[in-house]
Amino acid sequence: MALETLAGLTEIGGFGIARWPEERDAYNPYHGVSIIIDDENNSIQFKIQNGPIKEVGVNGCQVDTLIETAFIMIEKLNEKFPCEENKQALNYLSDALNALAERRTNRERRGVEGTSQL
Repeated sequence: MALETLAGLTEIGGFGIARWPEERDAYNPYHGVSIIIDDENNSIQFKIQNGPIKEVGVNGCQVDTLIETAFIMIEKLNEKFPCEENKQALNYLSDALNALAERRTNRERRGVEGTSQL
């Protein structure tokens, strides 16, 4: 049921989604697709960025994409089964995304975003 909450999405955080088994032949998980939803096995796979983007280019998604995915799933589940705990979880995930965005902005301001520099 949880993966049903992602039905109809073609991307999350700017990263393309491929759905197995329907799109298995259309995509190679290591070339251009960072998120694979396997409806047959009720699983989701993320290809994570390997190395700093400015040094190696984009080759996967960041941890904030995983958090955003969790947010979407809980948000959709909360529409069907609302409860206070879901609202709290959504607030915490939103706080995490905001903290990571703040970190990115800080790194951009210092000119080190996308590099291995601190």
